[in-house]
Amino acid sequence: MRLTDVRPQEGSKKRKRRVGRGISAGQGASAGLGMRGQNSRSGGGTRPGFEGGQQPLYRRLPKLKGFPLVNRKNYTTINVEKLASLPADTVVNPTSLQEAGILTAFKGQLKILGNGELNVALKVQAAAFTNSARSKIEAAGGSCEIVE
Repeated sequence: MRLTDVRPQEGSKKRKRRVGRGISAGQGASAGLGMRGQNSRSGGGTRPGFEGGQQPLYRRLPKLKGFPLVNRKNYTTINVEKLASLPADTVVNPTSLQEAGILTAFKGQLKILGNGELNVALKVQAAAFTNSARSKIEAAGGSCEIVE
């Protein structure tokens, strides 16, 4: 078998319909497209996705993957391990963290994450805590206070 011997299966290919070539050809006059209307005209029909002037589906859906949250909360996150360097009984909030040099930029509310270990009792004031961060702070003898 050679590449030149390869042919489509018998009966799988059909001859293209010759339309608009007279009444005896079977598809004369209106060529099977009907009498009037947009789809009977030359170049007729609409582009893919056109919905008759209604806002099409591809424009109604968001552009990127997934549906974003409308009022998304932005948090400045910090792990518990960064707080371990602070002295005991310190009040931890965004301003004290910036003064200590732990936070360099403050973008949104403060959220404490639970990565690392903490052995110092601290009074932490933040907008949100993960469950692991809350348990580690309280296990070290500190307190968690939610501040809006």
